[in-house]
Amino acid sequence: MSELSRPRELALLGTLAAVQFTHVVDFMIMMPLAPQLMRLWDIGPKAFGALVSVYTFAASASGLLAVFVIDRYDRRHALLVVYAGFTVATALCGVAPGYEALLAARVLAGAFGGVVGALILAIVADVIPWARRARANALVASAFSLAAIAGVPVGLWLAAHFTWRTPFLGVASVAIVVGTLAWRVVPPIAGHVEHGRSHGALARLRSVVVVPNHWRAFAFVVSLMFAGFTVIPFIAAYSVANVGITEAELPVMYAAGGLATLFTAQVIGHLADRYGKQRVFAVVALASIPAILVLTHMPRATLAAFLPVSVAFMVLATGRFGPAMALVSGSAEARVRGSFMSLNAAVQQFGAGMAAFVAGAMIGEAPDGSLTGYGGVGWLATAFTLVAIALAFRVKVVDAQRPGGPTAVSSNPLPAHRRDP
Repeated sequence: MSELSRPRELALLGTLAAVQFTHVVDFMIMMPLAPQLMRLWDIGPKAFGALVSVYTFAASASGLLAVFVIDRYDRRHALLVVYAGFTVATALCGVAPGYEALLAARVLAGAFGGVVGALILAIVADVIPWARRARANALVASAFSLAAIAGVPVGLWLAAHFTWRTPFLGVASVAIVVGTLAWRVVPPIAGHVEHGRSHGALARLRSVVVVPNHWRAFAFVVSLMFAGFTVIPFIAAYSVANVGITEAELPVMYAAGGLATLFTAQVIGHLADRYGKQRVFAVVALASIPAILVLTHMPRATLAAFLPVSVAFMVLATGRFGPAMALVSGSAEARVRGSFMSLNAAVQQFGAGMAAFVAGAMIGEAPDGSLTGYGGVGWLATAFTLVAIALAFRVKVVDAQRPGGPTAVSSNPLPAHRRDP
């Protein structure tokens, strides 16, 4: 059927970015809460790292299970159901009575959150033509910037003035509003359903795993996760314990980085569409290496001296994501893209979880409370950045010549009142 009009396309991307925003804030807010939670429950870096890694491992497992069913259903219906589960799970994080209960709630939130991310990427790939996809992915990825600009600073302010529970309850409240918006805006997308229902679960999985190009894409994603998520979970803890940034200054650090990436992500996405996804990814990834090494070896400094380093890292780490995800989503045919993106999400979350776990094992705590081993983490991230660059040029795009956008998108301007097929 006909592709979306430009206004409807922008409305859809804005809505998906809002969904992504709540999902990202729910994930991101845990990391800057590290100093508070480690002090409150008297836990070390490994125990805190578990709060991050169990989320990603659960997301990985749910993404793997989703491979068997996701292409059997309309994308809109699947998104609404899974997002409702995510909202409930996030609320449970806010009422968890202790560390173990929060750990369990993070597992549940990750299980739903991982599938939400896969569905967003699948919808963008189904609806947006290849020629505009890096910019579309950059627009959706701007949720990361907005989360850093508004979500995380506000969440930290709420945690400082009320309790650590308040940010999670706030995200759940916002998610209710965003879910209602998604119900109104996201159109039925069902061109893949016939193929999904005519093939058994194992056949759908086989159709994904037998393609060598998919495995190259998965390897690329894992290397990208190790290039970022070995460093990211411990930025806040290292900034406070080693650099000397106060907890009250953390919102400024995240807001500055998010504000910068809000603009640079769109520029990088435009350049990727114009000059090639692999080429632009390689340039941005190479540029991120000095930022990684300086950040992970930063001595004690003032906030003014530290901000350029943290902002540069956030800009370049986020900038890699737009062209990378466009490249990955373009490596699968539309008929199996939902299953592929679910499996990719599982691989991505597993990679992020392993990265956080490995980093947590490498990082120790000195008697004075400072963290040790973060410099080694930086070198590990640098090595995987180089691996990711090499793998990016090994991933083959299969729909670069695809002339249209959606495979089956309703032309109805307000699909929310319709019953899903």
